[in-house]
Amino acid sequence: MEVLNTKLSVKNLNKSYAGKTVLNNISFDLMEGEFLSILGPSGCGKTTLLRILIGLEKADSGEIIKGGKDISSLASFDRGMGIVFQNYALFPNMTVLQNVMYALTLRKDTKKQAKEIAERTLEQVGLTDQMHKRPHQLSGGQQQRVAIARTLAMNPDVILLDEPISALDVTNREIMKAELKSLQKKFNATMLFITHDQEEAFFLSDRIMVMSEGNIEQMATPLELYQNPANDYIKEFVVEQLDKKYQDLSRYTGRGKYEDK
Repeated sequence: MEVLNTKLSVKNLNKSYAGKTVLNNISFDLMEGEFLSILGPSGCGKTTLLRILIGLEKADSGEIIKGGKDISSLASFDRGMGIVFQNYALFPNMTVLQNVMYALTLRKDTKKQAKEIAERTLEQVGLTDQMHKRPHQLSGGQQQRVAIARTLAMNPDVILLDEPISALDVTNREIMKAELKSLQKKFNATMLFITHDQEEAFFLSDRIMVMSEGNIEQMATPLELYQNPANDYIKEFVVEQLDKKYQDLSRYTGRGKYEDK
């Protein structure tokens, strides 16, 4: 059995706003090469957790350990993590190639090779023929792929994805789900994915962490969640919602895909 190394360890994170607890003693490990989804409704604390991990907000207490080092106080660019936002955050006045190159040119170790790295990454995500276009000339799905390529080009230890496909139409959402899983395997990337959509989490994830009101309700493989819900919340928010969409989940493998028996 393959033994996975811990890529990121979150220990006892707490966060409150105006006396209201947003994160309540959150602890979990993210394993190397894992696709972990944080699933929960709006207001459950998942986006706050993501912002604390990347360094856009500071926790009231707790630790974020990566590579045996507490990175909780480091600036975002020193944490070795990349983030893909829901709104893509592409520069409208730059071409696709320039968008992917931009952050690379700001780093001493990648400045000279920025164009080469960007071109290679765009080829790997299937956007070579789009590299000289500007964002407004692309579809929503293509723009999202550019945003992902920009993050992959930086070769981060961990990639954080903040509901990256929720703004797409149904067709592009289905395409991007398959592409995300394919890219994760191709790059052997460690990904932490924020979503409110149960089906997205089940399709993509190796494990799912379900949150409610700042708490972790259950963390398990998709199949374990479905077959052995820890409490009524998991039954109602996960199992019953999936049952409304699918009459039979018996073909689900728990490894990010459906397979015919």
